[in-house]
Amino acid sequence: MQIIDFHSHFFCREFFDALVAQSPLPGNDLLRLTELSERTGIEIPEPDLEAHTARWIAEMDAKGLDHLVTFASLPEETAAVAEAARMSKGRMSAIALVNPKAPDAPKKVRKLLEDFGFKGVLIFPAMHHYQIDGPEARAVYGVLAEFKAPVYVHCGLLVVTLRDLLGIRRTQDINYANPLRIVPAANDFPDVPFVIPHFGAGFFRETLMAGSQCANVYTDSSSTNSWTRTQPAKISLRDVFEHALDVFGPARILFGTDSNVFPAGWRADRRAEQRELLYALEVPETEQQQIFAGNASRLLQL
Repeated sequence: MQIIDFHSHFFCREFFDALVAQSPLPGNDLLRLTELSERTGIEIPEPDLEAHTARWIAEMDAKGLDHLVTFASLPEETAAVAEAARMSKGRMSAIALVNPKAPDAPKKVRKLLEDFGFKGVLIFPAMHHYQIDGPEARAVYGVLAEFKAPVYVHCGLLVVTLRDLLGIRRTQDINYANPLRIVPAANDFPDVPFVIPHFGAGFFRETLMAGSQCANVYTDSSSTNSWTRTQPAKISLRDVFEHALDVFGPARILFGTDSNVFPAGWRADRRAEQRELLYALEVPETEQQQIFAGNASRLLQL
């Protein structure tokens, strides 16, 4: 079976350098990087982008991954992720974090798609405080519609552990992250695939409702899906898949892992878990292939 991971973070050295620069903790940036590595067991990448890219490609080969969609998770990482995708020779697709409230955001998105080879964008309404269907976001969707490029709309819970460990103040406000706000935008921009990661990360019912209303709303299966603990009724990941299949069908669910750092590398365990659940639900192999690769290939125009 072909496997395309629709949700991962590249986290090269530029990402960590930019992140620690925001930390109010005492010490210089190198000291903070060292302390972060010691506290978490994360391997901080060397500045050599080619080596970091080669490591990801080797990881993909070792674990049977055909294609990796990976994010520039901070603006400072954008150029590096674009270059990594180019160096991967078709093995990686790049997605850029965009803040629609930033000056000239639509112009920047056009440049990312036209000149840098990005396949779509990732937005964090809870982090940057704007409405999903507000005017700033709509201006970005207008550009994406021209390219039929996807937008990942992070909804629900948003906890960035690395930021917490570095003492960076939380600014997340999930009042801005309700999947139901996608519905009017998705209706107005039918050529844009709207992807809700992590099954809505706690807003599962709202994700199902948005998916039932709009044929261009998708969801991905990435992360540990620990958000299930926040639901008033006990729900398992198998239950999540069963409900998602009922509403979205196999054509609008995208496999993802949220893989990001070494030594963990690419999370093949999450592929195995999800495959097992889909077999238990007696999902046909042809439909599983849609979830694990076919849908991603179509949205990325591979």
